[in-house]
Amino acid sequence: MEKIEIPLSKAKLLLVVIGSILFVVFGVLLLTGFADNHTRYTSTFVKEVGVMGVVFFGATGILGARKMFSKNVGLTIDDNGILDSNYASSIGVIKWEDITHIETMEISSTKFLLIYTVNPEYYLSKAKGLKRRGLKANDRMCGTPFSIASTTLKCSFKELERIVHEGFQNSRGMTDLQKLDQK
Repeated sequence: MEKIEIPLSKAKLLLVVIGSILFVVFGVLLLTGFADNHTRYTSTFVKEVGVMGVVFFGATGILGARKMFSKNVGLTIDDNGILDSNYASSIGVIKWEDITHIETMEISSTKFLLIYTVNPEYYLSKAKGLKRRGLKANDRMCGTPFSIASTTLKCSFKELERIVHEGFQNSRGMTDLQKLDQK
């Protein structure tokens, strides 16, 4: 199989950073008491939401900015498997022989490829701290810790889906006739 590298989209990452900045500003406004007189919720609750917004979107903005200046490829697909360097939750190569199947899921109009493996605990054991917690949260929500979106990649979701499915089928040694029989 030919090695395929999908770069990160600097334009999409810029939008992530700008959006994060806007949410951080909104969070700061909530923290400074701006919403105290403009909401039916308690001041404590509003400030907690503000803190969570500043922390989450601040981290998202910082990661997005770092990715914008990174020389790393967003996603690599080769004979070994899939290497997703797109997100902070990357755990290295997910080997083709460990992948059982791939599904598409949509959450809030964002499509994801869900990668199911024989032994997700093997990969989870490689992750530590917040990365591990994020992967476990993804596992509870989606049934697998591994998901790939095209939101910051320089390709459409349809293109991403085609490339990953072709790689998976090629790893199984399927002929074109066998692929047609599957449909």
